[in-house]
Amino acid sequence: MKRLAAALVAAAVSVLFFVAPAYAAAGLHIVGRDIVEANGQTFVMRGVNHAHAWYANRTNSIADIKAAGANTVRVVLSGGRWTANTAADVAGVIALCKANKLICVLEDHDTTGYGEDAAAYTLDQAVDYWISLKSVLQGQEDYVVINIGNEPIGNTNPGQWTAATVAAVQKMRSNGFQHLLMVDAPNWGQDWQYVMRDNAQTVLNADTQKNTVLSIHMYAVFNQPSSITSYLDLFESKGWPLVIGEFGWQFAGGEVSDETVLAEAVKRNLGYLGWSWSGNTDPILDMTTNFDANQLTTWGQRIVNGPNGLKATAKQATIFGGTTPTTPPTTPPTTPPTTPPASVGCSAAYSITGQWQNGFQGEVKVTAGSAAVKSWTVTWTYGNGQTVTQAWNATVSSSGPTVTARNVSYNGALPAGGSAAFGFLGSWSSSNTVPTPTCSAT
Repeated sequence: MKRLAAALVAAAVSVLFFVAPAYAAAGLHIVGRDIVEANGQTFVMRGVNHAHAWYANRTNSIADIKAAGANTVRVVLSGGRWTANTAADVAGVIALCKANKLICVLEDHDTTGYGEDAAAYTLDQAVDYWISLKSVLQGQEDYVVINIGNEPIGNTNPGQWTAATVAAVQKMRSNGFQHLLMVDAPNWGQDWQYVMRDNAQTVLNADTQKNTVLSIHMYAVFNQPSSITSYLDLFESKGWPLVIGEFGWQFAGGEVSDETVLAEAVKRNLGYLGWSWSGNTDPILDMTTNFDANQLTTWGQRIVNGPNGLKATAKQATIFGGTTPTTPPTTPPTTPPTTPPASVGCSAAYSITGQWQNGFQGEVKVTAGSAAVKSWTVTWTYGNGQTVTQAWNATVSSSGPTVTARNVSYNGALPAGGSAAFGFLGSWSSSNTVPTPTCSAT
């Protein structure tokens, strides 16, 4: 899916002056060159790209990416160039991101290489796609960044990028979107003719909310440390908000210097999102083998476990209640008594935390009774054809309309009065009534 430019073109740096942008009243927003949460806490993206548009059944990858240490996932979507991702599907993606405490960058891949690739959509068409998803995007400004169009101009007439991007940003705002917007560079994202570099202020000024971040994709154009540092130096000197929205690794001579990308991003407090988790036409860019999180490739090891990688540098967004990545403990947090008292028991409360057409997200809170428990099982029966499609923090199975959820290794032991919660995604058709669960414990 990537195009690598054949040569660098020298260009003079135009004189541009930075005007510190204001920011949206709520949600992720820009202050100076930083992305900031609604509470004022600076958020630095550390994550990877996931090709959801072509592998929509690989929903477990979201949890795997979180477990790898990421605080952000950039999700590939399509409005029709490939099989379209519907509003219900996108709502499910957002729910998975939130359940796994990941900031969700949603990008429309349809625009890739416009002007050079005849199948590519315009940025205006991409905005129409976002408008069609508005019902599931509104209210998610704390969690979702909208990357209007992936690599929206190829190497043919990259100068059209400025006007097209200005128009797209303005159309998003005139249609009521309050989200942090991300805009990719032309030249298949690599900006080797410096159109984004030389017109960045024009695009930033076009946003009435001053809430846009620029995105550079670093592949073979950035094969030398000097090409990386000189590009980043210019943006830093102007105070422009920037993320490295995609980059590869030094798998062959002449490819990107990924060590420099990682080190410079950490040094400058810039976000980075590596390409990609798995499923590439050329598997050299896969971080995992066949989406298996237990089989990290050389590239995967570098970005997950490297000195400037995800596990070393990612901090969880504070909207999720913490500043560091969390992984479930491998052993129960408390040691239950060998013989529980006769009064051992538990209760369960079922709630719907989000709903969209034909889909929903639910949560069940399990609370121990007057004595500690070693394990628990929750059961409920749907009366209107609902089904559970995916769950986390519990092992869930279904037999017809009856659903059974059992604790996993790290949340079965609860002290007296203690609680644990598990979540799930489900489908519904005629209605989505709340069942009454029962809970048993040992």
